[in-house]
Amino acid sequence: MAVTMAIVASGASAQGLPAPAPVAPAYGVTYIEVAPGASGKASALLRRLRAAMRTSDGSVRFEALQRRERPHHFALIEVWQDSTTFDAALAAAPRKAFRDQLQPLLAAGYDERPHRGLAVAHASGAPAVTAATVFTVTHVDYIPPKKDEGIAALGQMVEPSRRDAGNLRYDVLQQLNRPNHLTLVEVWKDQKALEAHEGASHTVGFRETITPMSGALFDQRLYRAVN
Repeated sequence: MAVTMAIVASGASAQGLPAPAPVAPAYGVTYIEVAPGASGKASALLRRLRAAMRTSDGSVRFEALQRRERPHHFALIEVWQDSTTFDAALAAAPRKAFRDQLQPLLAAGYDERPHRGLAVAHASGAPAVTAATVFTVTHVDYIPPKKDEGIAALGQMVEPSRRDAGNLRYDVLQQLNRPNHLTLVEVWKDQKALEAHEGASHTVGFRETITPMSGALFDQRLYRAVN
């Protein structure tokens, strides 16, 4: 696909036409809560879905996560080549089978939220995950009049956070249907690295800055990769 786009763009430029806009990746964040005794069954279903999605056309990254302090809570973080491949993946047979088999285990609604990338690192590949690796998924909700100011504050957090020792990824996503809702996806080498980041001056300053803009609590959840 990348080669094809390059050829089209080159031809357009040669004819004096504007080159087509680059295709934007599509992002998905899904929250899943099952009954406390069903975490093992849910993990097995998630492993099968992960294997199927990672080999699907247009898949860039697909991560299945299990909450550390509440192991019957899960999250899916996915990146697709574009909205077309994302929509196809949502409608694909493996996803439908997963949803059908998961349904009897659910303790809450299946919470699927399409996003776009605001500040993301290169999407291909994945960090070397160990038992100590900590994923954090944080929901940030700004009151609508402060949306742009809040997003600017998040933007100032990205580079300092990526430079923090032990950071493997720090991405900012924006929910498509509620642009004042943002999701931070972070990956840290271990708990010690995460805690050092949380005590850093740029993190403390950011949290102080956004508190008056927030429409809800800063909802940070810690996960491990489903194994």
